Parts: sequence; C-alpha cells; structure tokens
Amino acid sequence: MQVDNIWVHCVWTTRNRSLMLTREVCSSLFGHMIRYSKRNGSFIDRINGGNDHLHLLISMKSDQNIISVIQQLKGESSFWINRCGLLPFTFEWQDDYFAVSVRESQVDNMRKYIDGQTERHLVMNFADEYQEFQEKFRFGLVYEELMIPA
Repeated sequence: MQVDNIWVHCVWTTRNRSLMLTREVCSSLFGHMIRYSKRNGSFIDRINGGNDHLHLLISMKSDQNIISVIQQLKGESSFWINRCGLLPFTFEWQDDYFAVSVRESQVDNMRKYIDGQTERHLVMNFADEYQEFQEKFRFGLVYEELMIPA
C-alpha cells in the first residue's frame, strides 16, 4: 500500500527561547513559510505558536523525509526574517525540534490543538506543554535546550 501523504506535528523554538515571535513577525512569517513549503513539495496545513516557538502540521509526500523538510523550513525562514529586517537583531531558531507523526484520523484534532495555541499559552507556558509531550509520547529529555531552566 502506498501512502500519499504523511502528517507530522512539528515544534521548534527560537534560539535560547528568546521571545521574538511578535504578532507582527508571525503575520508575515506564517504566510511566507506556507508559500515556501508549497513551492518545495510539502504543505503546511496549520501553523501557530507562542512568542518563542512554533507548532506546524505538515503534510509530506512519502518520498520526503522530515529532517530535510524541517531543515529547509527553519533555515530558509530565519534567512528570510533577517533579510527582510523584521527584527532589529539577528534571528535564529534553536537547533533541535520535536516531530511526531499524526494519524489521518487525528488530523482534525491536531488542527484544533494548533489553532488553539494562543489561548493555550494564556494558561500554560511552553515548558509545561513540552513536559506534556514527553509524557504523552514517552520520550526522554533529549532536547534539553527547548526547556526553560529551573
């Protein structure tokens, strides 16, 4: 059986978890990332986040790999932010990221989760959200840099 699309929930943070992703930056950045993704054969179905991180729901073809897709999105988007002068300083993403596949039957739930990020982060910070990911997906603290120091 050939799989036509692979759904992946991806999360990554700004370098040092700096609070750089203002509403103004995101309004330009999200559209740019969606257009860039389409031109390169993947599809960002949803994108949202907080001041220091992004959540994306990406649909990829079965011949693509998540490492390449995320590297391209992160590299090109940080280059674009800096080239456009959206911030008065050099912008960078953290090196690491979180990615987990999403079953077709769970795509709508993931869309709602990503769409609700603004409201979610009124009551929960990213460190707590990340802790939930660790517990839900049973992985160890591999991406220590994503966490806020205690």
